[in-house]
Amino acid sequence: MADLTQILSLSASGMKAQANRLRHVSENIANADTPGYHRKTVSFEAEVKNGTKTGGVETGPVELDRTTLSRIFDPGHPMADEQGFYDGSNVDLMYEVADAREAQRSYEANLKMFDQARQMSSSLLELLRR
Repeated sequence: MADLTQILSLSASGMKAQANRLRHVSENIANADTPGYHRKTVSFEAEVKNGTKTGGVETGPVELDRTTLSRIFDPGHPMADEQGFYDGSNVDLMYEVADAREAQRSYEANLKMFDQARQMSSSLLELLRR
């Protein structure tokens, strides 16, 4: 029974990490046209409780992508410099959509594992009650 509880915990940590990743991807997509916006990235790290690795995963600190911002020519834009350019964002929508799909599928896989472990623990409890 303890193993099933651990599986539930591991799956829940994966779902939480992927949901956090998806939130940042959504922010990137929403700000794709915001001048000067740097896309946000998150990395995954081993979950540690009381100085011991649990086997779970969590998101690390949010980092800004430091790739060069796109230069956009629009002399009428209020942020344009003397040559008529301003800094756009470094968000690539194609990459963000692919990242969102990967996060969604990983979330769904963790959800299936969570559900299967829950069903197994339910069945085990039912057998123990008999």
